[in-house]
Amino acid sequence: MRARLPDHEGFVERAGVRTFFEVHGTGATTLLLLPCWSIVHSRVWKAQVPFLARHYRVLTFDGRGNGRSDRPSGAAAYRADEYVDDAIAVLDATGTGSAVLVGFSFGGHLAALIAAHHPERVTSAMLIAPAAPFGPGTGPDGQRAFLEPLPVNDGWAKYNRHYWQHDYRGFLEYFFAQAFCEPHSTKQIEDGIAWACETDAATLTDTVLGRFLSGPADEELYRTVRCPTLVVHGDRDAIVPHARGQRVAEAIGAPLVTLEGSGHIPVARQPVVVNRLIRDFADRTTGRLAAPRILRRGLGRARRVLYLSSPIGLGHGRRDLAIARRLRELRPELAIDWLAQHPVTVLLEQAGERVHPASALLASESRHIEGEAG
Repeated sequence: MRARLPDHEGFVERAGVRTFFEVHGTGATTLLLLPCWSIVHSRVWKAQVPFLARHYRVLTFDGRGNGRSDRPSGAAAYRADEYVDDAIAVLDATGTGSAVLVGFSFGGHLAALIAAHHPERVTSAMLIAPAAPFGPGTGPDGQRAFLEPLPVNDGWAKYNRHYWQHDYRGFLEYFFAQAFCEPHSTKQIEDGIAWACETDAATLTDTVLGRFLSGPADEELYRTVRCPTLVVHGDRDAIVPHARGQRVAEAIGAPLVTLEGSGHIPVARQPVVVNRLIRDFADRTTGRLAAPRILRRGLGRARRVLYLSSPIGLGHGRRDLAIARRLRELRPELAIDWLAQHPVTVLLEQAGERVHPASALLASESRHIEGEAG
C-alpha cells in the first residue's frame, strides 16, 4: 500500500538500458528526487513524495541496478556519468526544462555533477549527506579494502566484494544498522534490507566498481557549481562523515544545515524535518513564497484538539464521539477537529462534528480491505 500513487509512470531507454520513472503532482515547480546508491530504489523517497506532490511536480526514478530499472552487467555501466545521463533523459522524457534537484548520499554527488555539467537544467540543488569523492573517509585505502580478500569479516570488513559473495544479507544487515544509527529504526532498517534484496551482490559490486572507474570529480569541479545550493548533513552519520559535508559546503560556497542526532538517511528517519527543509529551499530559490501568516502566542490561542480516528469499523467511532462529548463537558471552550476517513467521516458529520480538511489528503486505509472483501 502506498500513500500516493503516481500520476504518470514510464520508462526511458538510453543506450539499451531502460530507466523507470514516476511523476507525482502538477505544480509549476518541478523537483527531481535523485537516486542514491542502487542498494535501494526510489521508494526510499516514500516519506517525501506525498507531501511534496501537494505543492510541486515531483519526479523520481529508480537508479540503474535496482527497482524497475534495468541491471546492466559490468562496472562501466555504473559510472557516475551514466547516472547523470539517465537523469537528463528522465527530464527530457517528462518534458522538464529545469528542476530543483534533491539528492542524498551518492544522489547528493549526482546533484553536484548535474549542476556542474548541465547548469541550464538545474534551478537549485539540495545535497543531503553528499557522498563526494573527496574529503574525510575517501582515498585508495578504501578501494583496496573493498577489492582484496580480508582476513576478518567483522564490522566494516563486511564492505568487501568477496564477503558479499557468500553473505550478502549479512552485509545488508550491518550496513543499514549503521545507516540508521537512531533509536527505534527497526522499520527503516527492514525497508532498506528488503529493497536491497531486489538486486544482488554481483550488481551491487558493479555499482561500486563503477565509481572507481568514474572520471575525476574533485573540489575544483564542485567549485564550478553556480546555482543556489544547500548542504544538509547529520552529525552522527556513520556512512559519510559530517566533516565531508562541511568540505562540500566550503567548496561550493553553500550554507550547511547540521541535523543534530541524525544518521545517514534523514529522508527516512527525520522526514518532517527534511520535507520542510526541501519545501522552504524550493520556495526560496524559485520565488514561490508561502502566504503570510499571523502567529499568535500560545497562551492567546483557543484550546484545540486534533482527534485521530481510524476508519476500520464504526464501534470505536461511537466511542470517540463519547470521549469528545466528555472533553467538552470538562472544557466547554474546547474546539475539536477530526482527522479521519470514510466511513467514520459520515458518522462524524451526522453528529455535527468538524472534519479537518486535511482528511481528504489521507490515503485510504480501508479501500484495499473493502476490495479484498468484495
